[in-house]
Amino acid sequence: MATKKAPAKSNASCEDLKQYYRDMLLIRRFEEKAGQLYGMGLIGGFCHLYIGQEAVVVGLEAAAEEGDKRITSYRDHGHMLACGMNPNGVMAELTGREGGYSKGKGGSMHMFSKEKHFYGGHGIVGAQVPLGAGLAFADKYKENGRVTFTYFGDGAANQGQVYETFNMAALWKLPVIFVIENNQYAMGTSQARSTSTADIHTRGAPFGIPGENVDGMDVLAVKEAGEKAVKHCRAGKGPYILEVKTYRYRGHSMSDPAKYRTREEVQKMREEKDAIEHVREMLITGKHATEDDLKAIDKEIKEVVNASAEFAKESPEPALEELWTDIYAAEIPQA
Repeated sequence: MATKKAPAKSNASCEDLKQYYRDMLLIRRFEEKAGQLYGMGLIGGFCHLYIGQEAVVVGLEAAAEEGDKRITSYRDHGHMLACGMNPNGVMAELTGREGGYSKGKGGSMHMFSKEKHFYGGHGIVGAQVPLGAGLAFADKYKENGRVTFTYFGDGAANQGQVYETFNMAALWKLPVIFVIENNQYAMGTSQARSTSTADIHTRGAPFGIPGENVDGMDVLAVKEAGEKAVKHCRAGKGPYILEVKTYRYRGHSMSDPAKYRTREEVQKMREEKDAIEHVREMLITGKHATEDDLKAIDKEIKEVVNASAEFAKESPEPALEELWTDIYAAEIPQA
């Protein structure tokens, strides 16, 4: 077994560390349960799990303020939970039930929460990037001091609309943080084979957009970088790019056997870089929590997740009439 790195010293409070641990563990246990329900046939369509990447969104949510917005791609369950959306509503949506955030009609990739300022979940690769800039444009117009976190992956970073958005965001000095969740594989293609530059965040340089690399397996490093980016945006200096180096333990989606990488590679990341284990060690070695304390948190989280699964199973399927709601239709004039 590989030797684990000693946990770094932290300036975070005991309560902060426990909250980050709890938030990341909720995402992981929720995603594990979602994977089980998918295997049972209770979740249909596409399902992309966030297991391994928990520190990215938990760290950035710790840097956000009330009213800030977030928008992401289809690997989105973690973002929903991190911004405070109810696990019951998220799981019910995954299973296509009436109690879901989109009434069971959106599924894994398309649910929203106006209350939590979560604007999706988007299935088209890179399409959320210009939408995120649009959200930031609205905030600048309103002069409300809000910031938008626009998440996309290393694969989406090669889409042309991303650079059109960079140009406009820089030109108008929009308060948007472009978060590149670099999990090192664009579906099944490694970054080295799909991207001409080793550091994707440098692609903002021609537009005058500053950026940096961040260790996405360290929630405190992500939070620190997020606070820096947020400060930059709130000061009216325009957009900022965070390339967060992370890793997904599962395949691209539930239908992906992930044969493009070795089991040893995945296991090495789990043993040496796991974000939840990193915080767990800080809590234990810093004497902020005991093994029993953390077991109690895990038990509590599992109860929440199991309850969300039961809520989803008990929630009815949408009525047939729902096929005609929440859509736009134009009346065609008669000849």
